[in-house]
Amino acid sequence: MKTKRLFLICLISLFMITPGFAQSDDVSGALTYRVETFGSAASGNNTPFWLVSNRYGVVPLDAGNGYLKAGVFHSGAFAKSFYWGAGLDLAATVPRYRNVYIQQAYAEIGFQALLLSMGSRERYTSLWDKRLSSGDMVLSPNARPIPEINLSFPRFTVVPYTKGWLQVKGDFAVGRSFDTAYLEHSVNEKQTWNKNTRWHHKSAYFRIKDTGNGFPLSLSAGFQHWAQWGGESTNPSIGRQPQSLKDFVRVVLGKEGGEGSTLSDRINVLGNHYGSYDFKVSFAQEDWAAHVCHQRYFEDKSGMEFQNGNDGLWGLQIDLKTFPWIRKMVVEYLETRNQTGPFHFIEFDHDLHPGIGGGADNYYNNGEYTTGVSYFNRGLGSPLLPSPEYNTDGSPGFLNNRVSALHMGLEGSITPLIDYRILLSDMRSWGRHGRPFLERKDSTSGLLEISCRRPELPGWLFTGSFAADRGAVYARSIGFGLTVSKRGLLSF
Repeated sequence: MKTKRLFLICLISLFMITPGFAQSDDVSGALTYRVETFGSAASGNNTPFWLVSNRYGVVPLDAGNGYLKAGVFHSGAFAKSFYWGAGLDLAATVPRYRNVYIQQAYAEIGFQALLLSMGSRERYTSLWDKRLSSGDMVLSPNARPIPEINLSFPRFTVVPYTKGWLQVKGDFAVGRSFDTAYLEHSVNEKQTWNKNTRWHHKSAYFRIKDTGNGFPLSLSAGFQHWAQWGGESTNPSIGRQPQSLKDFVRVVLGKEGGEGSTLSDRINVLGNHYGSYDFKVSFAQEDWAAHVCHQRYFEDKSGMEFQNGNDGLWGLQIDLKTFPWIRKMVVEYLETRNQTGPFHFIEFDHDLHPGIGGGADNYYNNGEYTTGVSYFNRGLGSPLLPSPEYNTDGSPGFLNNRVSALHMGLEGSITPLIDYRILLSDMRSWGRHGRPFLERKDSTSGLLEISCRRPELPGWLFTGSFAADRGAVYARSIGFGLTVSKRGLLSF
């Protein structure tokens, strides 16, 4: 009943808000708005996987849900080569602990290609396709954005004196989790976890490409490095984690912890570190393009030295620019079974036992940061490694991180005003090295999405979704969703 009431309120609010706004697709240097309402129903206890995943954490997992989002945004230029932007995006969601919250709140200022941003913003910097990929293994659009200070070259920028052939992009950021109240409400009382976790991440990518479009082949490569650090553990034997400026430098450089850190952090590195090497080769013609991508995920030195087998994300993307029925298709294979083996056979004394060592990498999990690589219990990386919110016993962390999955994405247009998107994922799961499933669990999840625009209703978009899960990982569920959104210019 609460869901139906909220969905009705959302629709009424959407129709009441829009008449006072101008309608335009040109948002440069203007104050714009976005209003969106969503509602869904499902046959199972949970909303089907692809109705929940890669939506910036807005759609609740519990079946029978809805939300209303309303945001105001501005971007513009001033002086010479300077520009600025700001945004505020509010969400009201049911069912959820604390139903109304801030989804985005940020301000940013830029000079030429350099951008300084502060606050929580829905970012996407991955080499993988945002709408069709199963998700970047390090940072996908699966969880709510973490508030941070971020200095970046957000887009590939030409390096001087390279005749346009070399471009770079990257970022450097520090942030903090604000999900303490949520975790107090959702995590099992017998479990320990960290409050107010700090985050650091950085990335650097280069691309070799003929910007004059005279040569069809291009190569992109780079890395991502993320770390959880600081905060305070609810485990009294761990307590407050080191979080001074000196400790931050240790985290940035990947150095071992100092005084006050745990034994593990003094032997290895301070905090929980992970990341990836990313590669993309593209071949572009006038009416089509093909891209081959690979992401090599790592949690420690053994992974960084490619000792974790075939673990990573592999993909092929085809763009058909002049064929509207199939504009783009993606095929991916995800593998996380190796993790440098099941045993951490050189756990402490690397001087006594020289060599690579490692093992039992336990992707997305950590001994001190027991909620793992998640925010509000939703995984930051690939959603194909089920998030902690799927844990029925209220335990933190990722209980199922050894998976093998085949994924396909497809999008195109049925008519000039009707678009579609299809996602299909088939997954095999083995649990974790430390706690494997007694039997392998299989699951298949799919999504069919139809979006419609009307010329007499500029700025409006109507989207219907049908999704289904079957198998032992997410259980059997069939669900339907409806999204109505409106965007345009604010006029006074």
